[in-house]
Amino acid sequence: AVSTKELVDLPAIPEAPVVPVADSQLLMETITLNGEPPFASIGLGGWSPVGIVQNCMEFVHCTWDIPWWGTIAIGTLVVRTIIFPLVILAQRNSAKMSNNMPQMQVLQLKMTEARQSGNAIESARYAQEMMLFMREKGVNPLKNMIVPLAQAPLFISFFMGLRQMANAPVDSMRDGGLFWFTDLTLADPLYLLPVITSATLYLTIELGTDSARLSAANMNTMKYVLRALPLVIFPFTMNFPAAILTYWACSNFISLGQVALLRIPAVRDYFKIDKIVTHAPSALPAKNKKGFVGGMKESWDNMKITREIEERQRLDEIRFAKAGKGPLVKTYKYDPTQQQKVTTSSLKQPSPKHQ
Repeated sequence: AVSTKELVDLPAIPEAPVVPVADSQLLMETITLNGEPPFASIGLGGWSPVGIVQNCMEFVHCTWDIPWWGTIAIGTLVVRTIIFPLVILAQRNSAKMSNNMPQMQVLQLKMTEARQSGNAIESARYAQEMMLFMREKGVNPLKNMIVPLAQAPLFISFFMGLRQMANAPVDSMRDGGLFWFTDLTLADPLYLLPVITSATLYLTIELGTDSARLSAANMNTMKYVLRALPLVIFPFTMNFPAAILTYWACSNFISLGQVALLRIPAVRDYFKIDKIVTHAPSALPAKNKKGFVGGMKESWDNMKITREIEERQRLDEIRFAKAGKGPLVKTYKYDPTQQQKVTTSSLKQPSPKHQ
């Protein structure tokens, strides 16, 4: 039998452990406002450009409970609105370049002829005249590249961000689509999104490209390249997730809207964009009647001529340096510094008249 003293000496029962606060906070952090896990818990988000795009879309989707197709469309609209001032700047510069195209082509042709003939001085002089002319007219060809350079990192960030979201995958994107493409993590089964994307891209290129600028000889190749671009990218876009093509199609529709808006005279006057003067083909110094193949052949011939001239100049410089540093080249029959030996037989006999 157990005595009463032994029962009294038993240790007290320990109290129940307290639930750690960190575990409860972790539980709250794994649930967002609409009951979805945050991107950080599935390896998305962060402070890189791609992560910032993902965080912004997550905020819009979770805060206002907007479906993913609407979130992508809103994000595209916001980004394109931010870079719209750059579009205006490029349009102003493009209009000025188009209106001054004849004068610029004259200087360009003179500079090309001087370079092909090997006259470096004349080529530099015409290049200086071209620079002064563009500065006077407020024209800078690099300004036309502002919009592509600004859109490129944004497009890459959206592309990579949406692809990571589709590959993770984000579960709510499986039914976050619209119409026939309800699952944004998979490719369009009907291939309608790739067709829409390529078609809108082609319309954007056709309507947004200034025909006066592309009529120049040096832009003829670019015209064909831009027109072929939608057909080239179509096979690659067929297997893209619907989320990527939703963004791309929205961006193309916004571009079409901008092109249509900037064609209105009142809008162009409001943004101080010059009216484009249409030049007759006969008024342009650069004639382009050779077609695509002829233009490519002419460009190749000009490149070969330029390379030959540069090689000739390089060889001349080598010969000049060698002539200045090397020994004198003998260009005379005898050395004038040496006394020539005179023999008695070589002496002339005196003439009888002088005797």
